[in-house]
Amino acid sequence: MNLVSASLFAALVAVTLMITAWASKRNKSAADHYVAGGSLTGRQNGVAIAGDFISAASFLGVTGAIALTGFNGFYLAVFVPVAFVLAMLLIAEPLRNLGRFTLADVLATRFPGKDVRSMMALSTVVISVVYLVSQLVGAALLVSLLFDLDYAVAVLIIGTLTTAYTLVGGMLATSWIQIIKTGLLMVCAVVLFVLVLVRFDFNPFGPFSTALAEFGQSFVAPQRTSGTASFDQLSQTVGLVLGVLGLPHVMIRFLTVPDAKQARTSAYTAIWIFFAFYLLVPVLGYGAAKLVGVEVIKSENRGGNLAVAQLAETVGGGVLLAFVAAVAFVTILAALSGLVIATSGAIAHDLYGQVIRNGSVSAKAQHRAARVATVATCVIGVAIAFAAQKQNVAFLASLGMSIAACANLPALLLTMYWKRMTARAVISGIVVGLVLSITVILLSPVVQGPDSILGFSNPALAVAPLSLAVSVVVALLSAPSGETKARADRLFSVMRTRALTGQTETKNDDTMAAMQ
Repeated sequence: MNLVSASLFAALVAVTLMITAWASKRNKSAADHYVAGGSLTGRQNGVAIAGDFISAASFLGVTGAIALTGFNGFYLAVFVPVAFVLAMLLIAEPLRNLGRFTLADVLATRFPGKDVRSMMALSTVVISVVYLVSQLVGAALLVSLLFDLDYAVAVLIIGTLTTAYTLVGGMLATSWIQIIKTGLLMVCAVVLFVLVLVRFDFNPFGPFSTALAEFGQSFVAPQRTSGTASFDQLSQTVGLVLGVLGLPHVMIRFLTVPDAKQARTSAYTAIWIFFAFYLLVPVLGYGAAKLVGVEVIKSENRGGNLAVAQLAETVGGGVLLAFVAAVAFVTILAALSGLVIATSGAIAHDLYGQVIRNGSVSAKAQHRAARVATVATCVIGVAIAFAAQKQNVAFLASLGMSIAACANLPALLLTMYWKRMTARAVISGIVVGLVLSITVILLSPVVQGPDSILGFSNPALAVAPLSLAVSVVVALLSAPSGETKARADRLFSVMRTRALTGQTETKNDDTMAAMQ
């Protein structure tokens, strides 16, 4: 079966390399590298966005979480469609109209100072690296399972492939790999779904009733929790719903389409794919718990990350295991490339191009800086992944989203929608959200163990309101007056017009330039 696995892996990797080679001919500028030159349609981008989420965190982590913990594991996925409804209503169109390459570009349309751009770039790097590690762990576990490789060796192989894809193909290659692998992954999910139902006489409720009989009521219904456990669960849900709206590698995908209408199309295309996929996930999770066994799943990986692979082998043999694992592997590679692009954009475009070089950098130099940043990002992600082998990848991804909810989302929403927002308030909110959320994670049971100072691990519910409150208070305290206030009001008016209409007339451009 290693020969079958190797053949399938080689075939899919060959396809992705062909796509990368094709895209390399069009990856000639910074715009091509960061946002595919804005050349994707709304439908194409929506499928690619769905691919960013239906990756290691969903296909491996969520299914494993359901197999090990029952219904509560489904909280890791069920709110993703809700999050994208909010993204479509609040973020997609204004982001497309205001942004260029990064989230910092959006803030800079109103607050052009270096401090605001630097803080958003730093936040982007931290969030993307946390999410990057979750994908690296999932891919490495798959490769080590199938080919009996050491985990560290698998991480190095995947890091090398990710670096090559991103350096050569940029966002265009990443997007088309995501589109193709999303289709393949949906095929995998449907095949597994059907084969699981065969074991339960085609009764879609069979896995649930069997789990109820074998594991008890708590496994198929929301588990009653109290104290810090209940707080942690609610915090995780809040982080998932709100964090998506501040997740850099997902939000910059709205910049890969030509206009706001296509950005909106991207959002609702992704929503429909999410609904279809997540309807299948509970059956796969409960099916794995029954057909593979909870203890068997834990024995292979404590976080349950290999439950899907074990289920595939149980219901379809080694060939299906190889196919599912190969598709999941390509899924993760594509997600990794998107994360690396978001991180390299923050480093090369924001920190190097705009902060250090004051915008006086050629397109060629910025493209070269992006490639250097790509290599650095991959090296850092690989180093952290060495220590994260035992963590559930869905949980790691949820931490990245929670940090985004605490640090990025208040800054983005208040900048876009609140007239009295100030640059100091943006910086203060990002600093509070970033520092406190990381502090909570470092002092939590997931890092410190059962004797930790804090009894919860997810920072969203505790830190996001504080970040928002600090932003509002600082904005009120630092409100400009006189002529400065008049200029700020005019700038907000111009920004709002552009956010709502996409208008980029010369008059507005001159007004923006004069006020900046």
